[in-house]
Amino acid sequence: MRRWKSWWLSVPNSSERPRRIRVDREGPLLVEGPVEVTVGEGVVHESHRFQVAICTCRRSRTFPWCDTSHRRKATQEPASAAGPRRRRGDMAPRHLKPSPRPPESRTRQPELPVPRGDLSSRVIAALGDGIPPDPLAQQRGITAAKPYGEDLQLALYVLYELHYQGFQGVDPELEWEPGLLALRRLLEQHFLAALRLDAAPQADAAQALADLQIEPAGHQAGSVSHYLERDGDTGQFREYAALRSLYHLKEADPHAWVIPRLHGRAKAAMVAVEYDEFGAGRAENIHAGLFADLMRDLGLETAYGHYLDAAPAAALATVNVMSLFGLHRSLRGALVGHFATVEITSSPGSRRLANALRRLDAGPAAQRFYDEHVEADAVHEQVVRHEVVDGLLRAEPFLDGDVAFGVSATGFLEDRLGEQLLTRWRQGRSALLRPLPDTDTPPQGDTP
Repeated sequence: MRRWKSWWLSVPNSSERPRRIRVDREGPLLVEGPVEVTVGEGVVHESHRFQVAICTCRRSRTFPWCDTSHRRKATQEPASAAGPRRRRGDMAPRHLKPSPRPPESRTRQPELPVPRGDLSSRVIAALGDGIPPDPLAQQRGITAAKPYGEDLQLALYVLYELHYQGFQGVDPELEWEPGLLALRRLLEQHFLAALRLDAAPQADAAQALADLQIEPAGHQAGSVSHYLERDGDTGQFREYAALRSLYHLKEADPHAWVIPRLHGRAKAAMVAVEYDEFGAGRAENIHAGLFADLMRDLGLETAYGHYLDAAPAAALATVNVMSLFGLHRSLRGALVGHFATVEITSSPGSRRLANALRRLDAGPAAQRFYDEHVEADAVHEQVVRHEVVDGLLRAEPFLDGDVAFGVSATGFLEDRLGEQLLTRWRQGRSALLRPLPDTDTPPQGDTP
């Protein structure tokens, strides 16, 4: 136990190794939990999270937990003679040097994927020839389609992609083509109706968020990060990274749709977290770029959308739900619930994935992506819970159920994907529709 600025920090003893406390010169103490912090006249605050960010600037509105308020001081003071300040977007451990990054292949538009059924075939053909299908003529086929199936999820993914990078050879004017928007709406309604039935929240937003802080058991069937940490091999991690590239190479973009739909505290806090996701003003630290570096270290192709044809519907659904929530103002509460789920659960899962990469002797850039999320999301968790969610619900309390639905739907889809991955891996099979070659790109530094 150590005295620090009029409060006490207590951590349980461990017979295995010393408890780690990391000091960020311009930020919080990062403490391995669980912890008890005693402040003022003996008021005790507890956290059972595996890593906790403790405020040292005393500006936090969630004191003793950090909410990034230390940045207000940092922006008002010149850099000290000791050197430039570290920003939250530059949180990689100092011993991990980022790999030189080649020119961005992610700026290339992906090619249209191979259809997986009648719906996706008609959508892809329409984009290719510029003649949209009649949405009413497709309504019966949509109603009969499996809401989480390959055909519908690919069709929906392709239509959503028109709002992001688009596809090679596809007229960008089709983004707002009324017939395609009407068709997308029918697909969305079928998907959303299934989610509301299968992922109906069982609690209010506060309880749903509290439940997220309870770590699952180490051998839980749907825990991909536990499996990869203990048992996964390099081939399985490469498959996982290829699938997740559809998510992480656009990670913060769908969440940004909600910013103009928020107000006051919720908007300010959402922007603060998104600022970190987009590299805190530094292009080399954009999280999508860090994930591309991870892929390169694993010998994967880093081009945006490259693995779309390899990704099963369960993976597409985890990306589609972000776009569904983000593109509809009426679903802004669900988008905040999705965002909160990601930020609250990211830190412990990222620690396990970083451990897996070290066990597999992956390169430093691969490790850096998850190390960054272990630390940054320990802070983001507090900001999202206490500022984004609380700010939204104080301004619009009627959205409580929507936030809870966003939490529940995100967990439901992630569990479906996790179960599918683990089932295939434990059977000795590939989790991809198209197995990966041994390597898609030369190792860093080799001549292409």
